[in-house]
Amino acid sequence: MKKSIKIMLAGILAVPLLSLGSLFMPAVSTVGAVVCEDGTTAESGAKCAEPENVPGCLFGEGCAFTNITNTALFVIGALSVLMLIYGGILYTVSAGDSGKVTTAKNTIMYAVIGIVVALLAFAIVNFVIGSLVK
Repeated sequence: MKKSIKIMLAGILAVPLLSLGSLFMPAVSTVGAVVCEDGTTAESGAKCAEPENVPGCLFGEGCAFTNITNTALFVIGALSVLMLIYGGILYTVSAGDSGKVTTAKNTIMYAVIGIVVALLAFAIVNFVIGSLVK
């Protein structure tokens, strides 16, 4: 029975990990693009004048710090949800054993706290970054 629970949890964990790849793939659109002197395309003429090998931004929508922070908070939230599911499974298979029930309730409680902390951290970080960028 424990082997089937481990397989089920591994399958549940695989779904959020597979979706992480989309965070690092930038959206590319050439609609309304400007052709620069070197033959490349840019969103505007000002982008053609930017020097090479200089990061475009550090904070803000789609920038390095924001992507890294949001990815870390996503992983923390996903792990908290998985622990919530694991605690529910423990509670279900405890068969009335008071020690196992206590362990399952503590797992569920700490998983809910983890979800709340991850959501609050996400909101605070994005609020602060949004305030800095303006």
